[in-house]
Amino acid sequence: MTYETIIVEARDGVGVVTLNRPERLNAINRRMLEELGVALDALAADEAVRAVLLTGAGKAFSSGFDLKEQMAARPEGTEVWREILAHDFDGVMRFWSFAKPTIAAVRGHCLAGGCELALACDVTIAAADAVFGEPELKFGAGIVVMLLPWLTGPKQAKELILSGADDIPAERALALGLINRIVPVGEELAAALALARRLAVVDPVLVQQTKRAINRAYEIMGMGQALADALAIDLEIEGAGSPDKRRFMEIARRDGLKAALAWRDARFDT
Repeated sequence: MTYETIIVEARDGVGVVTLNRPERLNAINRRMLEELGVALDALAADEAVRAVLLTGAGKAFSSGFDLKEQMAARPEGTEVWREILAHDFDGVMRFWSFAKPTIAAVRGHCLAGGCELALACDVTIAAADAVFGEPELKFGAGIVVMLLPWLTGPKQAKELILSGADDIPAERALALGLINRIVPVGEELAAALALARRLAVVDPVLVQQTKRAINRAYEIMGMGQALADALAIDLEIEGAGSPDKRRFMEIARRDGLKAALAWRDARFDT
């Protein structure tokens, strides 16, 4: 397959996948999700690949799901949104459930669906300039993959998600348990590769079975059902369409996405 939105390379037993829409801050569109699925299928089948590293081209990891694509498609109604959200959810959670270890190397903005993608990886290494957040509620959208409460406490999760926080610096993300470590800007890929290569030395069956055992603990705690229920609630939100979301999209279609984002942010300037 010829990839349009990602780059896939093999480096010493590590499959390196780069989100490659830097002009859009690697916004995740439908094509990218499909290509990520194809890439992971190939990497799963390649016995020489023992770990997968996910990163972003340019100055950001990912700004989240592509709002411009949504503006053009104008999805409405529960059934339409059911297919969209299931596709988004499965694309992100593939990194959580992927048999081989997954490592995210993050720099710059890592927001909304992009943040969820980084959280879904087994390990996340962030550059000092990384900024995390879940801003969806600020413009009337819901959370597709509600992973954040499983990585931090309920108090922190409620504050961040309900306020639509989109300015969580790397230091706070580390304190909250959203990432594993911080490295100087420009060293995140090398640090992630070094860890991936270390994991690649260990017997792959042992690594995969142990990852499975760790994930199983979260399943026993009910994470799978909780995520499914949260997705169902998001479907209710998107299927009905909140007034804030309708207003945001109206401005975006009329005046452009930058104007809609300015409207969104101005509402919280207090």
